[in-house]
Amino acid sequence: MPKIIGGSLLEHREQTRQRLFAALSDLMAERGFDAISLADIAAAAGIGRTAVYNHFADKESLLLGFIAHETARYVATLEEALAGVTDPVAQLRTYVRQQAQLSRVFHLAPGPELRTVLSRGIQHRLREHVVGVEGILRRILVAGIDAGVLPEQDIDTTVPLVHACLSGRGVPDDGPGREAALHATETFVLRAVGAQLPALV
Repeated sequence: MPKIIGGSLLEHREQTRQRLFAALSDLMAERGFDAISLADIAAAAGIGRTAVYNHFADKESLLLGFIAHETARYVATLEEALAGVTDPVAQLRTYVRQQAQLSRVFHLAPGPELRTVLSRGIQHRLREHVVGVEGILRRILVAGIDAGVLPEQDIDTTVPLVHACLSGRGVPDDGPGREAALHATETFVLRAVGAQLPALV
């Protein structure tokens, strides 16, 4: 019988999944998703290959579980950061800064982008996880429009444009350039959605 990690089967299952997620993340950053196998991930996690199948049917299923886990963590962190912030423009600033701190799973890996190496079914399911994050941005924009601090606009157009800007914007991890990059990014986004200029000071 395989050795149980933790004090219970539930704890064993959770810790096994965490090991697999950590191994997947590290290997993706090192080689790219298309260049690793489920056996590679199992070995890096210190878990028997056959035991992996008790949790995930294949490499794509593992990736989907990892992204769902990371997205849920990020949404919780974002909502916590927004708690108590009532001004929509301040909320948008917070949103931009939180996005800049997000470790982007889709941009971790060298080699082909994930969308070019995943099946269409998995691509669609990955898209579903983005909707939760987009919903927060939609909420902020609607609140800004209702409060009169943002102009009327097509939210369905604005949301993907803002996310395209944020996903393509590199922000240094630390150092003197980080704050300048964050300020420039939030200023650009606020101007792009039509935030009132006095709020940009």
